[in-house]
Amino acid sequence: MTEMIETMPRPRSETLTLAKAINQGLRKAMADDPKVLVMGEDVGRLGGVFRVTDGLLKEFGAERVIDTPLAESGIVGTAIGLALRGYRPVCEIQFDGFVFPAANQIITQLAKMRMRSRGAVELPVVVRIPCGGGIGAVEHHSESPEAYFAHTAGLRVVACADPADAYRMIQQAVACPDPVVFFEPKRRYWDKAQVDPAAESVPFGRAVVARPGTDATLLAYGPMVKTCLEAAQAAQEDGRSLEVVDLRSLSPLDTATILESVRRTGRCVVVHEAPVFGGFGGELAARVAEHCFYHLEAPVLRVGGFATPYPPSRLEDHYLPDLDRILDAVDRTFSW
Repeated sequence: MTEMIETMPRPRSETLTLAKAINQGLRKAMADDPKVLVMGEDVGRLGGVFRVTDGLLKEFGAERVIDTPLAESGIVGTAIGLALRGYRPVCEIQFDGFVFPAANQIITQLAKMRMRSRGAVELPVVVRIPCGGGIGAVEHHSESPEAYFAHTAGLRVVACADPADAYRMIQQAVACPDPVVFFEPKRRYWDKAQVDPAAESVPFGRAVVARPGTDATLLAYGPMVKTCLEAAQAAQEDGRSLEVVDLRSLSPLDTATILESVRRTGRCVVVHEAPVFGGFGGELAARVAEHCFYHLEAPVLRVGGFATPYPPSRLEDHYLPDLDRILDAVDRTFSW
């Protein structure tokens, strides 16, 4: 007699936009843990301005998907209180430039409580921030504030770059016992890719080599990963092999993966949307120069935005780093 064995159906792989992938990741996190809450401006009935939380209110109810007043400080402050009571709040900041009224709560309270309590208190709060430009919006709606938070000890700061990673990374952020600032590249919200829920996750905080190469390393995160991949493809047509490293996590930083890549290629270009002056790229360049000095064939170069407020939409194509500016920096590394 043949023994019948019941098996659970394997989760179905499907093509999702980055926004939908985050939505599905949040849905799974909420289904797995009744203590997970979603809160923010218009996250419920509207489903968020980018529809990232669409459908969650209908599925989980108004006690777990909470439309808040227009008060970012209140959103994060309330989330801190909920976390102290055992919940796992996921806050949405509607646009990147709106996070600054909540900076006091994030920097002076959220980031400090675990150290202040000598580990007795955990604050598993996720602060989701749509970041960067490329959607035709003006200042306050197209900012790149990652350096402010990466500078703050006690916060984990991560940035997703594609749908498959976004699906898994948001679940890892929700499960993390530390507060997480989760940057979502808004210009990539509509990019599509295959997402396999059963695929193995990259460990939280680990960088990945998005494209192997031998001649130079491009370090990027969030919205610039795709641009760097396009630059690497264009460079290949000219006979140059560029390696693209997706940092994924800014704090903690996976220095080992970065240094291993640069030691192999001997050249490094750092790319981000934020202004070059005072940007996170300065930290990356310093670490590479310090630890790879005898492996470098040229100085570490940085490509980023200009030291100006974010411009009107008709000028943002000039402001944002593009394929040509990245390839120009690569050319300069080979002139040494």
